[in-house]
Amino acid sequence: MLKCGPTQNPAGALQIKQYLSAVTARMRFPLILGGRFSFRPEPDPYCQAKYTFCPTGSPIPVMKDDDVIEVFRLQAPVWEFKYGDLLGHLKIMHDAIGFRSTLTEKNYTMEWYELFQLGNCTFPHLRPEMNAPFWCNQGAACFFEGIDDIHWKENGTLVLVATISGDIFNKMAKWVKQDNETGIYYETWTVQASSEKGAETWFESYDCSKFVLRTYKKLAELGADFKKIETNYTRIFLYSGEPTYLGNETSVFGPAGNKTLALAIKRFYYPFKPHLSTKEFLLSLLQIFDAVIIHRQFYLFYNFEYWFLPMKFPFIKITYEEIPLPNRNRTLSGL
Repeated sequence: MLKCGPTQNPAGALQIKQYLSAVTARMRFPLILGGRFSFRPEPDPYCQAKYTFCPTGSPIPVMKDDDVIEVFRLQAPVWEFKYGDLLGHLKIMHDAIGFRSTLTEKNYTMEWYELFQLGNCTFPHLRPEMNAPFWCNQGAACFFEGIDDIHWKENGTLVLVATISGDIFNKMAKWVKQDNETGIYYETWTVQASSEKGAETWFESYDCSKFVLRTYKKLAELGADFKKIETNYTRIFLYSGEPTYLGNETSVFGPAGNKTLALAIKRFYYPFKPHLSTKEFLLSLLQIFDAVIIHRQFYLFYNFEYWFLPMKFPFIKITYEEIPLPNRNRTLSGL
């Protein structure tokens, strides 16, 4: 079994520092997750969700071009179904979009979230039969008929933000399908150089709010005119100095990889393993504090590559920031 916490061997630590210096290359930041993929891979059977992904999902309907579709901003605390407004007090919110057809009077919800829950998308499994960490990380769009008014209104938001034509809705639906098939991985963290305004961003997140923002932007490009209302979103930041590129799974964990570095990465991830007892959870918190706060280390897996983050104060922060609704594309709308 792996020992937890940072590498204790000074010689090993020196080897890692020498290796980092040897492989560091200047990158163009910020890095954005994944670019686009040609297809969505089938999930590995090992990856299992505690809560079924999109259990009532349905195809996006084709609307009549002259239909008038109301667009709603939906936001509620993460895991509201289990913990009520608990995470809402911390402004940890989940975002979605609602639609209502005035011709059929049917309502629809569209959201983007993790196939295997947040923990699996943020940290890997350390499987004894595998040398490299194993990731259960996919996110996808879910569309279904109906809007759960109580869910969104009771502890969150359900507010009209735009009205579009059926033609714009149908064009958006085609875009959603393409976006969903080619943008497939979830990323929890936004990594920045500091908490100051205008600080350099090293890595962008790719989560539920980013899907909503992409969809709003696409609707604006297609001619949607959004209302002037305040819209805030949850962001989870890590703060670090300039990241160091370490390599991909093969170059780090393969036969020719750096064994000292590979062991350090696995030791870092060990305390984040799932299904802990209360005693194990408390011990893991101490180990995580030691690694991230005391030793200022964080290993990030991004775009199928491993990065070392030299952590800086305040280390981690959850914000609830305003990101304005987009302006209408007046060229496409003919105005």
